[in-house]
Amino acid sequence: MRELILLRHAEAQPSQPGGDDVGRRLSGRGEQEARAAGRWLEQWLKRHGQQRPSRVLCSPSERTRATATLALAEVKDAPEPELCEDIYEATQGELLALLDDHSDADSVLLVGHNPGIERLVALLAEGRSDEYRGMPPAGIAVFHSDEGFEPGHARLEAFWSP
Repeated sequence: MRELILLRHAEAQPSQPGGDDVGRRLSGRGEQEARAAGRWLEQWLKRHGQQRPSRVLCSPSERTRATATLALAEVKDAPEPELCEDIYEATQGELLALLDDHSDADSVLLVGHNPGIERLVALLAEGRSDEYRGMPPAGIAVFHSDEGFEPGHARLEAFWSP
């Protein structure tokens, strides 16, 4: 894999006491953010002559599935998302292990949650994840690497947030 695109789910409805976190839906604003993320990604890919993600890995939660669906509707020829149970509540190390399992893909888009996504961004860019800056809802981080995605060995090519 040479390109990794990380997308945090868009704004979700507030959690309810004792409610089902996996089933939380996007808010109206979150739906707009997800579409905007897809439009930005499509424009970025065109501007930089990049290929479409060859694989999309998505947490099974309602808010990540909706984010992926709305964002990918804006990306020409995007593949269907593959639901990966391992993404939900994953640490940055678990996300790296999952990405290792998909290293045969040229470009992977991973749609997930904080704190795993924001810590993975820090780990790839800085080589450590103890001082991460955060990943806003619907935020996108695009990384490239010629040597594989190891801590501190990826180039952050772009970062976008709504």
